[in-house]
Amino acid sequence: QLQLVESGGGVVQPGGSLRLSCTTSKFIMSNYAVAWFRQVPGKERQGVSCITSSGSDQQYEDSVKGRFTIARDNAKNTVYLQMNSLKPEDTAVYYCAVDWGRDCSSFYSFDYAYVGQGTQVTVSS
Repeated sequence: QLQLVESGGGVVQPGGSLRLSCTTSKFIMSNYAVAWFRQVPGKERQGVSCITSSGSDQQYEDSVKGRFTIARDNAKNTVYLQMNSLKPEDTAVYYCAVDWGRDCSSFYSFDYAYVGQGTQVTVSS
C-alpha cells in the first residue's frame, strides 16, 4: 500500500511554475519533517528542500533557493513544493519523503521512513 501520494508533476516551459503535493491517509504528517528530493536516471539523488515538523525551518538546495518554496498545511495533512522560474535542469522525478523525526536529519543521507512513488517534472520548450 502506498504510504505517500504525490501529485502535481507535468510538462512546463522554462520559466513556468508547478506545485507538487504530498499527502497521506496513513499517519499524521505534522509529527515529522518532510522533504523533497529529485533524481535523474543515471545520476545521484539530490535533496531539494525540507521542512521541519513545526514548519518553522526550511532547507533548500542552492540551485533552487529563491525559486522553490516548501510549505505544509497540517489541516490537510499535506506538504507542498511550489516551483517557480523552472529551468530545464530541474527536469527529474521528484520524490516526497518523511523523516524519522521532527528535524531534517536525512536531507543528505536519504534515510527516510517513507518515500513516495515519485512524480515526473519535465521542463522543456
